[in-house]
Amino acid sequence: MQLPIGYDDFGKILENQLDFIDKSLFIKDIFDNKTAKAIIITRPRRFGKTLNLSILHYFLTSKVYGKPTKGLFDNLKIANCGDHYLNHQGKYPVISVTFKDIK
Repeated sequence: MQLPIGYDDFGKILENQLDFIDKSLFIKDIFDNKTAKAIIITRPRRFGKTLNLSILHYFLTSKVYGKPTKGLFDNLKIANCGDHYLNHQGKYPVISVTFKDIK
């Protein structure tokens, strides 16, 4: 088993064919939350915050670093949740900023 220890980029995990726990239902939770004006994700260090946001980034935009995202989610749990969610895949511009490496 090859675990993605230290990886925070969803695309690199798929590219290197690493084993990972499918957290794509996080996308469903975001779309189903109709009352929140802002979503704050607080978790301890090394808990997957950046990776979850990377998954959301890859889902919402059509290209990441020049590579198309179409088809990346076909075998993940979000694909089984219906067209309501998949209709959003690749439809939005995304600005991604991380402070992960700032000391």
